[in-house]
Amino acid sequence: MEEEKNLGKILIIDDDEDVLLAAKLLLKKHAHQVIIEKNPKKIPFLLNNDTYDVILLDMNFSKDITSGKEGYFWLSQIVEKDPQAVVIMITAFGDVEMAVRALKEGATDFVLKPWQNEKLIATISTAVKLRKSYKEVDELKKAKKQLEEDMNQPFKDIIGTSHQINEVFKLIEKVAKTDANVLILGENGTGKELVARALHQRSSRKDKVFVSVDMGAITETLFESELFGHRKGSFTDAKEDRAGRFEVANKGTLFLDEIGNLNQPLQSKLLTVLQNRQVTRIGDNVAKNIDIRLICATNMPLEEMVKENQFRQDLIYRINTVEIHLPSLRERLEDIPLLAKHFMSMYVKKYRKDIEDISQDAIIRLQKYHWPGNIRELQHALERAIIMTDSKVLRPEDFFFLTQKQENSGDVVTNSFNLDEVERGVIQRAINMHGGNISKAAKELGLTRASLYRRLEKHGL
Repeated sequence: MEEEKNLGKILIIDDDEDVLLAAKLLLKKHAHQVIIEKNPKKIPFLLNNDTYDVILLDMNFSKDITSGKEGYFWLSQIVEKDPQAVVIMITAFGDVEMAVRALKEGATDFVLKPWQNEKLIATISTAVKLRKSYKEVDELKKAKKQLEEDMNQPFKDIIGTSHQINEVFKLIEKVAKTDANVLILGENGTGKELVARALHQRSSRKDKVFVSVDMGAITETLFESELFGHRKGSFTDAKEDRAGRFEVANKGTLFLDEIGNLNQPLQSKLLTVLQNRQVTRIGDNVAKNIDIRLICATNMPLEEMVKENQFRQDLIYRINTVEIHLPSLRERLEDIPLLAKHFMSMYVKKYRKDIEDISQDAIIRLQKYHWPGNIRELQHALERAIIMTDSKVLRPEDFFFLTQKQENSGDVVTNSFNLDEVERGVIQRAINMHGGNISKAAKELGLTRASLYRRLEKHGL
């Protein structure tokens, strides 16, 4: 019966056809699939193209009747290709010495021919459970590693008391407890990932994994492998089975940052997965159900990109059940004192500096700066000032480099014929002229907002 088929996929390698047929006849009642092979030289091919819950391997083949040397050789080949392979050695000439050596070299168990049917099934059943435990431990390790990498953040909380940031807090509280997909919009450096983490921490999935993926950092060739996973041998560098980010995030939250950077073919692949709630690893034909809470973020104007046929309208519908707009630092200047003191405290401790405070004049200077890099730039400014100062109180002169940026940032490069440098200078001047207003700067430059955003990314502005 189907419910009794709990032995998974079994590979049997023996040069005796009678043994192969007898084993298959017995095990096909209990296993999902039984693959038999009489030529051990096909082992590399079999392992490259599939994985098995249990491998039954003969100790002796026709060239070497009793020493077991061929069995040891092929065992080493299997273990080298798959260190977690569960291999049961079979032989008609077994003794304690051979069994001990086989176990030392990576075998899981040892059976003698002719075998007792019930004992063979019991041995394989135990081996299948071991294989399953290997997989579970491996998945837990990968999830733990991913979680530790994602948790390595410069700061944990969203800081501010301004009206603008309080509106964001209210939205987070409303949305977090639901499983609604959220799209976070905001300039670079405004804290989009912090908002995503806050949504996760206040959700019913808070005890599960939070997986963050920078879509802008994933190349087109690695997109499917990174997000959906792959089977061993499915392409040149696929040396082991790997779960994609969707699988790792199962039951938890998946955060796709900079989703506006995806081209249309990749958008289509992502949309298919979100519609079906299933992923299929590269090299596999079995789809796996996924249960995730999806949060996306971008600094790109997606609605304008839709008009320019650069982003799929139906994908936007999938990812933005709720939108959260993050204000730029220019729009919440009253939060700068809190943020500055937070970063000051962090870096005073990190660099063991004897700094007690930041002066009001220094705060005023920070509030006069336009902060194109937003909170991230403010953080770097505080770190640099703390490293360089010899004073116990941070003063305006400790942030001299910000003034230099402002004075120089509006100047178009006139002594260079490098087109990239000239373009960067013109864009910076337009941004400064309009106080950081992207729409007005884009109009001034004769560009769409989407085109200007791409150039800002290109020049690191």
